[in-house]
Amino acid sequence: MGDAAYFLDVMPGETRGIVVRNGRFHSLYIERPTDVAEHRLGARVVGRISRVEPGLGAAFVDLGAGEPFGFLSLGKNRRFAEGEKVTVEITAEPRESKGPSLRYVGEGQGEVRLISRGPSVSERIKALAGDQPILTGIEALEASLAAEEEALSSHVVVPAYGLDLSMERTRALIAADIDYAPLPGRDSRKAREAVNRVGMAEIARQLSLKAWGGIICVDLVGVNLHAESIMKMAKAAFADRNDVVFAPLSRFGVLQFSMPWTHQPVEERLAQGRAAGLTSLRELNRALLSDRSVPVFELVCPAAMETMLSPLVSELGPRARLVARTDISKPIVREA
Repeated sequence: MGDAAYFLDVMPGETRGIVVRNGRFHSLYIERPTDVAEHRLGARVVGRISRVEPGLGAAFVDLGAGEPFGFLSLGKNRRFAEGEKVTVEITAEPRESKGPSLRYVGEGQGEVRLISRGPSVSERIKALAGDQPILTGIEALEASLAAEEEALSSHVVVPAYGLDLSMERTRALIAADIDYAPLPGRDSRKAREAVNRVGMAEIARQLSLKAWGGIICVDLVGVNLHAESIMKMAKAAFADRNDVVFAPLSRFGVLQFSMPWTHQPVEERLAQGRAAGLTSLRELNRALLSDRSVPVFELVCPAAMETMLSPLVSELGPRARLVARTDISKPIVREA
């Protein structure tokens, strides 16, 4: 795939953008027509201060889209009153029960409203790709499914280096454990250095692919690690970002750093209400794109999904048909 490749997987109900770097999935962006525009990264909104929390050093802002309200840090010299209008920009999309994070732009005038939308997935991919081609159709769909599978995995193995990496997201932080499976004929010290270097690069890639942020704790391989060398390899792994803050290496070989949340985590996007129906719709679209010799493919779905899927299936064209049944629990795709 070369140094970088860009995919745009567009189907009724969902658009996905995929970025590949050096042959590995780097980013997966997901957008649906049902998304709240006021919560999209980069959107600008005139909001109303709903509540000020001095103990948190923050205010909650009504963005006109209902709860959860946005979270606006006050800063040292900034004071707001309840009911005051402010212009804000979304810097992090909602996750779990948390509302979007906001950046203060200036005073707000008029009604609470959306001023400008954040960039769509298509716009984001086009901006990243520049003059490079953007792949669509069956290639993009297959890349989308593969990127999804990897984004949901918590385990990465790189046999060439003996790397066994595990990553887990908790409520408080991201835990990453780099393990080393000794390779015959390799100098153990140099091999541990290599596995830590490759492991840090994999952690950077996985954080981007999963859209994770916050505090990250990395359990490195080895004891009596050289702090300066570890810090150098860590900064190299995140060389394309200027918002990562590293703490000193601990005596136990644990490296901690922080990076801001931006997009909603991929696993949350994929777990939302319409996800099961959209997964079956993508399988139908995959069949349509893969075998154009078949006159009609049917998506057979439980009756409860019919209302949601019917208009989406019709958008796929005359070769797509929806059949709703009361005697099945999972959708299936078949030739008509």
